Parts: sequence; structure tokens; C-alpha cells
Amino acid sequence: MLLQVKETIAEFDAKALVIGLPLESNGDESDMSREAREMARKFNLSLDIPVFLQDERVTSYEAKRRLWADGASLKETRRKVDSRAAAILLADFLDRLPRR
Repeated sequence: MLLQVKETIAEFDAKALVIGLPLESNGDESDMSREAREMARKFNLSLDIPVFLQDERVTSYEAKRRLWADGASLKETRRKVDSRAAAILLADFLDRLPRR
């Protein structure tokens, strides 16, 4: 997995890696969030770019809502929800960066 990530970073000249942090709906840690934190720690040790964690609690719901609002079928929604959720996660991350 690390090799694939490094290749993608090089291909797109990425400046950072953003990893979704799957917290419980009330903000508590879960087994998955602990795994995400461990993954981020390992990437941080292995990559030459900063690694960030971004709360992903509502991204899948928002992705589904947007897809349905766009008229997507259930089959199309299932196929596209993960990539749409990733785009929302990244947009949320970028929106929180300080403005230059």
C-alpha cells in the first residue's frame, strides 16, 4: 500500500496526504478511528509530505444526499458514493485551511 501511495503522490505532485478519521457520531473514538490514526502515523514516518486526519463522520450521508439530489439511481449512488465522499472530505479539509 505504501508503494502505491508514494507513486500516486509522485504522479500528482501531492503536497499533503489527507486521511479520513471515522469517529463515532458523538465524536468518540472507534476501532476504525484508531486504525486510521495508526495508518496516519506510519505514513507520516514514511512520506516526505505532511499527513493530516480529517473528520469524515457525515461525508457518506452528504455524498448520498447530493447524488440523490442530482437524480442518481440507487445503483449509481452505490457506485459513486465513496469517491463523492472523498471529494467532500477533501473540500472540508481545504475549507479549514487558513486563507493566504
